[in-house]
Amino acid sequence: MIRNAVDSDKSVILNFCHNTFSWGDYIQDVWNSWLSEDNLFIVEKEHPIGMTHAFFSKNQVWIEGIRINPDFRRQGFAKKLVQHVELIAKEKQIPFSFMLIDVKNHKSLSMAKNLGYGIFQTWNFYSLLPQINNSHEIQFGNSFDQSKIPHYVKSWRWLPLDKKTILYFYKQNKIIFSDKSGPISIAVLTDSEHFDKILIVTLISGSLSNTLDLILYIQNYGAENKYQKIQILTRAKLSTINTLEHKITFNLMKKSLV
Repeated sequence: MIRNAVDSDKSVILNFCHNTFSWGDYIQDVWNSWLSEDNLFIVEKEHPIGMTHAFFSKNQVWIEGIRINPDFRRQGFAKKLVQHVELIAKEKQIPFSFMLIDVKNHKSLSMAKNLGYGIFQTWNFYSLLPQINNSHEIQFGNSFDQSKIPHYVKSWRWLPLDKKTILYFYKQNKIIFSDKSGPISIAVLTDSEHFDKILIVTLISGSLSNTLDLILYIQNYGAENKYQKIQILTRAKLSTINTLEHKITFNLMKKSLV
């Protein structure tokens, strides 16, 4: 009933992934990447009726893109896909499973909670237009308490930010912070792996003044490097400043597999 996806599954899956959200869906843009990464799973009942993708990293598995044909929803197929991924994770001795769910998606939240997931954190997604702006004062480096930012977002996956990864970003000036006025604000900059010219920012907000410095720098950085869009993920609720716009709020769900 559940198997690895093959290229010929694509058209069948995309047929019921057009209107998943009010704005459409993104599966058509990531299918090829997910297929090449492996761990793209199909549930079928004579023909494919659902899918999910899993990304395994250090000490965790990230479950994403759960989709079920509307004609077969509420029959437990999404649950079976999640359990299939969890079984593989347990075989790999991976202790934690994560997924991201819109706070308004009550059905998916209910399913996750029934499977033993709890709300680990709540995150906000903001969009920011690139714009030349030199009125900022930030620092590069890693001279801060690393416990303040245990995860960073890479292509909409919350991944562990360990010392090796911090050093990698530090050498590329992709970790910025401001601590000139009040609690420190920190940001990690990454490129989207699935969409061209999209900058993804993990932001830990301290004081309003420090956070504004980071946002102004990020906005300028995006313009200078010709990014089309800037996506900011943060646990904070930010004020609407410049071209910053709140898009959606998510729950980061976590489950212990041991």
